Amino acid sequence: MNIGDVSAHSGLSVKTIRYYEDIGLVSPLRGGNGYRAFRKNEQHKLAFLGRARSLGFTIDDCRTLLALYEDETRASADVKSIANEHLEKIENKIASLEAMRCTLSHLIDECAGDHRPDCPILKDLCGCQDLE
Repeated sequence: MNIGDVSAHSGLSVKTIRYYEDIGLVSPLRGGNGYRAFRKNEQHKLAFLGRARSLGFTIDDCRTLLALYEDETRASADVKSIANEHLEKIENKIASLEAMRCTLSHLIDECAGDHRPDCPILKDLCGCQDLE
């Protein structure tokens, strides 16, 4: 299958597929004309990578997960460990976003939003108690 067909089937852009090839995540065959020819296993790897990236795994995580996927003697505990670490990062980011939402919501509520120059939002952003 050529790169355009693989792109259509995997949902990954041609640019992304070329990038994954450049960094060694996939290794399609090359025909005499220099065109890429993707075998079934490369197509599966690309689908795997697309799904892993959609879940927010880093390229390094994807490389490790792909190696584990291909290792028939793998321990599922290794996979679970990577997924748990990633979930912890996601949960920390969610907590951070919720704190930002709470702070910004409070500042918006405190701002009169009228013609006066006094603005609690700007005061908070500059760290000032008094904004002249």
